Amino acid sequence: MIQTISDEDFRKLTNFIKTQYGITLQEKRQLVTSRLSSLVSEQGFNDFGPFVSNLLKERNPQKMELVLNRLTTNYTFFMRENEHFDFFTKVIMPELVRKYQNKKSIAIWSAGCSSGEEPYNLTMCIKEFLGLQASQWDTRILATDISQQALSKAKQGIYEVPDTVPAIWRKKYFKKIEGNRYAVTPEVRNNVIFQTFNLMDPIKFRTKFDVIFCRNVMIYFDQPTKDALVRRFYDATVPGGYLMISHSENLSKDAPYITIAPSTFQKK
Repeated sequence: MIQTISDEDFRKLTNFIKTQYGITLQEKRQLVTSRLSSLVSEQGFNDFGPFVSNLLKERNPQKMELVLNRLTTNYTFFMRENEHFDFFTKVIMPELVRKYQNKKSIAIWSAGCSSGEEPYNLTMCIKEFLGLQASQWDTRILATDISQQALSKAKQGIYEVPDTVPAIWRKKYFKKIEGNRYAVTPEVRNNVIFQTFNLMDPIKFRTKFDVIFCRNVMIYFDQPTKDALVRRFYDATVPGGYLMISHSENLSKDAPYITIAPSTFQKK
């Protein structure tokens, strides 16, 4: 297995990834080497030099995705950091229903949705809250990720459902396939719109959002990159709207949002 990467190739590769995708790897040489060495061989190269040169010359999206998938973790699960879903159901949903009683439309963005558990989980929370009125509302969630591999899994909507999912939800929102493998129901799947999006790009969606979930994404970014993204999120949030990040992440003290709960922020 290829063990080493030259200083120059490491600098070129990590600078490119930082510029294009916001991911900071300059201090993680061992991680880069260990996670990419097998990919270098699989691509038919004997060492990192030609691999990096080819990658930066071609800028092939599929090859770049293979690199990003090795360097980042798409691990997620239903009911992850459940306090967010509680706050969403108990505080945000009642507020949004009052606010939009006439137009009956809510705009939610799951940014960095990975394999889809988060937006499907949110859909279940919404349907539980709205009950019989759910069909009268447009609650479709925009769910984006840079990884086509993750989005492909998300669109399939097939998962091993953990015990943290309430039994009544398992019965109501999933269809058993075999063993512990379940598919989300069409009702749940159709409430989520999956789309490829690089969070380093300008945010130009047609609507501004009532709630943006971006959890366990900014762990890969340095502070200036986080600050710039949070400012873009802020501009894409309606007045009174919310941003939710992971408990392991934080915003800088001069971030434009107001802190209202752990890892939960509001645009005033």
